[in-house]
Amino acid sequence: MSAPNLSRSHPTFFTLVGIPGMEKCHTWISIPVCMMHSAALLGNSVLLVTIVKERSLHEPMYIFLCMLAVCDLLLSTASVPETLSILWSLSTQISFSGCLAQVFSIYFIFVAESAILLAMAFDRYIAICDPLRYTSVLTRSVVEKVGVAALIRSFCIMFPAIFLLKRLPYCGHNVMPHTYCEHIGVARLACADISVNIWYRVAAGFLSAGLDAVSIAISYVLIFRCLWGLPSPAASPKALHTCGSHLCVIAMFYMPAFFSFLGHRFGQHVPRHVLIFLANLYVVVPPMLNPIIYGVRTRQIREHVAHLLRLGGLGWQGMAGQAGTGNQDGLPARGVKRSFEKREMNERQQGPGKHGPDGNVFKISVFNGHQHPTHSSVAERLDRFPDVLMGNNPLGP
Repeated sequence: MSAPNLSRSHPTFFTLVGIPGMEKCHTWISIPVCMMHSAALLGNSVLLVTIVKERSLHEPMYIFLCMLAVCDLLLSTASVPETLSILWSLSTQISFSGCLAQVFSIYFIFVAESAILLAMAFDRYIAICDPLRYTSVLTRSVVEKVGVAALIRSFCIMFPAIFLLKRLPYCGHNVMPHTYCEHIGVARLACADISVNIWYRVAAGFLSAGLDAVSIAISYVLIFRCLWGLPSPAASPKALHTCGSHLCVIAMFYMPAFFSFLGHRFGQHVPRHVLIFLANLYVVVPPMLNPIIYGVRTRQIREHVAHLLRLGGLGWQGMAGQAGTGNQDGLPARGVKRSFEKREMNERQQGPGKHGPDGNVFKISVFNGHQHPTHSSVAERLDRFPDVLMGNNPLGP
């Protein structure tokens, strides 16, 4: 009786050996991984602090950006430290319970981030194609419900996967060729049929991230259709050019994950190290790129980050001046802040027309039976299209 029980017991720990066949290159591989991880932590932290501190950024699109930044921080933190520990040969062991917790965390955050990207695409669709209903559709209550729904959906998808792993017998196998605990990587160590695990992983991936990707693609098709309907020959190429970077980020989020999912099921002849590289891409690259694309290219966030940096610099100068000459108790920093806020108020109040969801001014005309913004130059407005996608109403001047 003891032999069968022992054969079906779970291992005390797993030993992760990194990328098989490339052990001599682990140190070199760790350099870009460490740099991307550091950039992800810094970029998402700055983005998060900026949006939280600036009340003018407490709008639906920026709240979604906050959620995305939190997901990126958690996704990078849940996997990359373990990866670096293995690449640097500091520690290669992880407990069975810790491994399952890492599997749950990584995929839980991945599915939640996919839902947030879908919510951001819907936000842009409403802001561009139906701007008059923006404030009534995307209320604070709706945004909060979207966040809660994303968490509930992620939990419901990942909770069964943990039980599918715990039910498997491992027969003492505990050496895993990977840089972190992955669902199929753990399941392959079992001495039993894992077809249920494989099919559940494929089905869960397509029903969550797969449907999200299709919905995002449809939303961008509708956005381009709306822009192409505007009476301007320069609108379409400018929209395609400026949307390209955003679509690249979305592609970098979904494509490595889908190739990794499908490779374990249908790519029996794909080298193991290629699958491990793909599995590492979707937990390292998107957290690094998202704050760059969604933050640096957004005018409001870029200006507020610069504003906070100026306040910090002036604050240090004020402290130094006060210590040396007793200078004005930090008044220069407050003066800069008042000037910045006054300029924002003037931008919101200039010109006739109605205000969009971000306070910008616009006019409305009828084109092909639909309401569309008018402006002296549609091409000029599309020069600001990155701002349009990330929080500016396309109807603004």
